[in-house]
Amino acid sequence: MLSVVIRNKNQEKALTFLLKNLRERYADDIDEIIVLDNLSTDGSKKVSELYKTKFVTIEEFSYGESANIGARVSSNNIVVMFSAHSFPISHDFFKLIKAQFKGRENELAGLRCLHNFNDYSAYINNLPSTLDYNKAGLIFAGSVFNKKIWEKYPFKKDIKTFEDKEWSKRVIEAGYKIEFVPSIFCYNIKRSNKQLFFRFKNEVIGSYQLYHTDYTIIKSVKNLLHSGYKLSINYFVDLYYLIKKFLFMLKFLLNKPEQFK
Repeated sequence: MLSVVIRNKNQEKALTFLLKNLRERYADDIDEIIVLDNLSTDGSKKVSELYKTKFVTIEEFSYGESANIGARVSSNNIVVMFSAHSFPISHDFFKLIKAQFKGRENELAGLRCLHNFNDYSAYINNLPSTLDYNKAGLIFAGSVFNKKIWEKYPFKKDIKTFEDKEWSKRVIEAGYKIEFVPSIFCYNIKRSNKQLFFRFKNEVIGSYQLYHTDYTIIKSVKNLLHSGYKLSINYFVDLYYLIKKFLFMLKFLLNKPEQFK
């Protein structure tokens, strides 16, 4: 069997949908569901209790440590990670995962599920994680890792983000395998500007930690100017088509075809 670990913060609606999905469609495939909650102030805890999950509160959240906590509290060696706003779609989602791990617990570190064109393209073209751990390694909105291998290589606590990529790189270099699995999930979230800024800060620090990205003041100014230019262009393009739609509706309403009168 396997354990499902869900990272959550104030995602009551999305969490409800995910847990309903898991309990109603995949009950025979899942041994336990664990919600890792970062001090939510909405009804996330009540929803978790309703669907009989193990609810674990994380006061000081970090992406790497939350994955470590998820592994520690899981009862099974196969750990499937979701964000609250992601959910499985394919009917055989967990069956494919278990089948791919069967007899390979000592070599297979993790599996990457499919959720967009880039994933599917890499899967179809057999992109190996040894060649590109970024495109073919884990992504913790919907990925699987092996707890036995995690015990040797825990996730790093101080990684701001990309903890899944950093771990992928490390275990691949140690000789373990990460592969695609054709288990399909959906990733659905609309972030506020505040959330986008929080994510931006973490990604800047995470990119520097993991990829040693060369940030400079000149590049930052260029990005600011480029983004401002695109924003202005998009504004005027949107305004242009908004006016075109309005004029079309006026023309349509004043000159309705006979069959619509």
